[in-house]
Amino acid sequence: MTDIVEVIVTADNPDWLQGFSRKLVEERLVACGQHITPIRSIYRWEGALHDDPEVRVAYHTRANLVPALIDRIKQEHPYDVPCILAVPIVDANPDYANWVRKETSPDAPSTP
Repeated sequence: MTDIVEVIVTADNPDWLQGFSRKLVEERLVACGQHITPIRSIYRWEGALHDDPEVRVAYHTRANLVPALIDRIKQEHPYDVPCILAVPIVDANPDYANWVRKETSPDAPSTP
């Protein structure tokens, strides 16, 4: 088991999600956000069945940042109940895991 986590989030607006992802990377809450678009979500909400296009992002971050990331997503996400799933990473390329750690460190040097 590593200390790296993938946090999955969905939204209905790709432009909003891309801008939000950029802020999270700039603020070092996540090392990256890998966007998948489009996806199709079929779900029940408030008693009605929905079948909607959405976008999905997989954020890579350190496990100890997940609570702050969840709070931040809940504050800014346009949904009343956003999908936020934190998935532990059992194993990873050590070089990639180290890069995630470095990029989510408050001590990392800023890049232009």
